[in-house]
This record gives sequence, structure tokens and C-alpha cells, in this order.
Amino acid sequence: MKKVVTCSQMKLLDHETIHSMHVPSLVLMERAALAVRDEIVKYLLGKNPDGSWQHERVLAVCGSGNNGGDGIAIARLLHLSGIHTEIFLAGNPDKMTEETRRQWEIAASYQVPVTNNPVWSEYTVIADGIFGVGLSREIAGKYREIIDCMNQAEACKVAVDIPSGIHGDTGAILGVAFKADMTVTFAYRKRGLCLYPGRMYAGKVVTADIGIYDRDPKGIQIAEKAACHMEQTDLAELPLRAPWGNKGTFGKVLLIAGSPGMCGAACLSASAALHGGAGMVKIQTVEENRVPLQTLLPEAMVTCEFNEEANQKNLSWCDVLVIGPGLGTDGVGRERMLWFLKNGAAAKKPVVIDADGLNLLAEHPEWQEFINENTILTPHMGEMSRLTGSSISHLKEDPAAAAFEYADRSGGACVLKDACTVIADQEEHLYFNLSGNSGMATAGSGDVLSGITAAVLCMYHSQEEKPPVSYQAAMAVYIHGRCGDFALRKKGTHGMTAQDLIEALPEILKLSEGEI
Repeated sequence: MKKVVTCSQMKLLDHETIHSMHVPSLVLMERAALAVRDEIVKYLLGKNPDGSWQHERVLAVCGSGNNGGDGIAIARLLHLSGIHTEIFLAGNPDKMTEETRRQWEIAASYQVPVTNNPVWSEYTVIADGIFGVGLSREIAGKYREIIDCMNQAEACKVAVDIPSGIHGDTGAILGVAFKADMTVTFAYRKRGLCLYPGRMYAGKVVTADIGIYDRDPKGIQIAEKAACHMEQTDLAELPLRAPWGNKGTFGKVLLIAGSPGMCGAACLSASAALHGGAGMVKIQTVEENRVPLQTLLPEAMVTCEFNEEANQKNLSWCDVLVIGPGLGTDGVGRERMLWFLKNGAAAKKPVVIDADGLNLLAEHPEWQEFINENTILTPHMGEMSRLTGSSISHLKEDPAAAAFEYADRSGGACVLKDACTVIADQEEHLYFNLSGNSGMATAGSGDVLSGITAAVLCMYHSQEEKPPVSYQAAMAVYIHGRCGDFALRKKGTHGMTAQDLIEALPEILKLSEGEI
């Protein structure tokens, strides 16, 4: 896992590195500039393998804050590498920070060219060092005009730490924003580089180690409660299957799903759970779905009994409950959900609530008393709006805050599904998911996620020490996204279906076993 920080956390880390670790701010600035220089050189070498730079022209557009100081240092380092580089000072020279003024003087000593009226079409690379993560106001006036010109240029565009105009915490566009092909961010990824539209404006994100770490001299964490994002190496942390195990060892999933004429969601969810490694899956559904489900998915068991004795038997049998896919919100669906939600909570079973389970919960807020720390709720923005009464536009302004608020109110782990899914719990664990693509916005994708989530819960079921349920949910979301990325290579975004995600699942899980 890698950390994701807020703007205030990043400022604190900067401050502690300078004042507690005694690393001069100019040293950090130099390290940052070197990291960006290296990425630009790597890009240019890709274009010119022989190292001939004569046709390349780089422009560093710099503000008067420390982000501008980074840009000036980048220009100097590129200039000294033999690459034609110019500085355009977009900021007010009278308002330069001390570090930026020093960089300006150093650049002058090395005779780095300066331009006051850049011809934007002349440059093959433009480096944006106007504003950093501290920007909170809307961009207007000459800065807006400059960023518009930068965006219209055909050059490769590189953002320094964060694209100018992107809010560092929410990813919102502050009036106008630099649209980068690549962003080199320092120390840790910022929230605004995870959330849209900031993530789209950032392009490829490279996180550079410049000597800022989340520990003080005594080893105490500085940026408390920083968020995280999963990466491929985390798949190796999934529990391995015991060689002596059997189908009962690897977890039993009970799926409360399906209604008359609606068996597809149940089938997708159950299939994902089985392909994700669950040892056994049983679908509790209506009689009309028995034959289709047994035909489509013979590996799953199907039960259509719904009475106290049968329900108790099924609940005792399972290790994980999934409630909601295709369940319906009529009287029968309502009764089925209430019984298993209430009794599942009493039995302290892990419960995943999805789809119609969430719609029923929105209709019956009093059922919230049956949600606890073993519950995972997986609303998309529309379902979250119904659950909370907040508009979708309001929820999208700060998804992390919305997920935290609902997790705190409900008592469960909230998986707020969107282009960047956010996972939160009452203990203030927070995860941003960076896997996946737009092709996954297809019918049944959420049902697949509910099955993968159940499978991950099964993996940890027999472990003596389990990570937080929110971590397990974040792992499931990451795997789901990786399945989408695998399917993308075969089907593209337009042709991807939920079934493609299921077929990709075993390939992705091979990575947890050290296979490629």
C-alpha cells in the first residue's frame, strides 16, 4: 500500500522534515527538481534514443511560490544537461518566497534563458510550476490566460507536484486547470490526484522520493490517519490456500439474491465468489430462479426455502452473507433481507449489502441498528444519495468526507463506488482505489464486486489475525478494478461486460500466488 495525503498533511510533513530532520528546504527543492528533470529526460530519450536534443525546446512556467522555485530549478538542471530550456516567470517577482528567489538567482548565475513573451507553439515540453497543493481559490485573470495557452500548446505537458488549478484534496477544478500528460508528485500522492477530475488532468502520475517520510526522529508517525491506495504488490498479502484444506475450509458464501425474472445478478455475484476462491456458494432465491441458476451455474447450490428452520440452517452453514443482488424491493424481498440482516448481525457474520439491499435500507432506516463493524455497504452514487438524502452533485464534491460520514453514521464499512471508489470505516481508515477503467461502467459490474468482496472475506475467514473489514473491502475493490484492466486489453472499453471481469479474476489472483 502507498499513502495518500491531504494538503495539510503534506505541509506538516514538509515542516517536520525541515525543522525536525534538519533538511534545508532548498535541498528538498533540489531533490524535487532532479526527479522532474529525470522524468523529462526519460521522455525525451524515448523520442530521441540517440540523445540528440537540438530539436527539443522546454519551457518552465513558474509562479512566485515554492512550486515556482521547483520549476526554476528544473529549468536550470535541464539547461545544464544540454537541453534548450527557458524560464517564463508567470508569478510576481516581488512576491517570491525566499527559496524561489534563491533559485532565481542561481539560475541567473548559470545563465538559464528567460522569456517574457513565450511563443507557445515553439516548445516540445512545457513544465507547469505555477501553483502547488496549497491553492484554494479560483484562478482568474492573467493566470487563467496563461494556463489556457499552455493547454492549447501541442507540447508534452508535465505538472510539478500537482497540475495548477486542481484542488489538492478534492480534485476539483478551480476555475481552470493545467491538463498534464504526466505529473511528478513528491513524497506521497495527494488526494486530488486520485479523485476526478484531478486524476484525469494529472495524466500519468509518478511519485518521487525526495527525502520526506512520515516519521519523526523518534519514529512516530507525523501525518496521522493518512489514506492509502492498493498496488500490485499488495496482492501477495492475500492468504494462501492451505494445501490440506477442503471446500469447507475456504469459506462458504450465502447469497440472498434474485427475484421473479431477475436471476442474472445472483448468477454474476455467485460466479464471482466462486472464481474468487470461495469454497462453496449457496443462493437463497425464489422458486422461479431455481432451474436457470442451476443451469447457468451448476457449481453453486440453490435453495428456495424461506422459513425459520431453513433460514437458521442456512445461516449457521455460511461464513459470509451477501444480501441484495437482484433481490427486489417488494414484500418478499423485504422479508428475506430483514430476516438475514437481523439474524446475520446477531450471529456476527460478515455481511455485504449491495444493490436492492441498499435500496431497502434506504426505505427502512430503522434497519440500521443491524449494521455493525462486520458489515460492508457498497453504494454507488445514486444509492448513496437515497441512503443519505444528499444530492449526487454534493456527494461528488468530497467523496471521502461522504464515505466517512456514512460509515460513522451506519457503523459499517462504506464502499462508495464511483470512477475513483472510496472506502472508509468508523476507525478513520480510508482507501482510494486507483485500478479499473470506464469499461467497467456496465450492467452487472457491481454484482461481480459483491461476489469478489465475499471471496476476499472468505480468504481471511480462517485467519487468526484479520485486517480491518475496510481493508478487505479495499482489496476486493482493487482486485475488481484489476480485472477490468485485464479485460480492457482484450475487449476495450466499449465491448466489456461483467462476464469479462469474472473471466479475468483467476488471472489476477495468480499474482497473489507469485504467478504472472
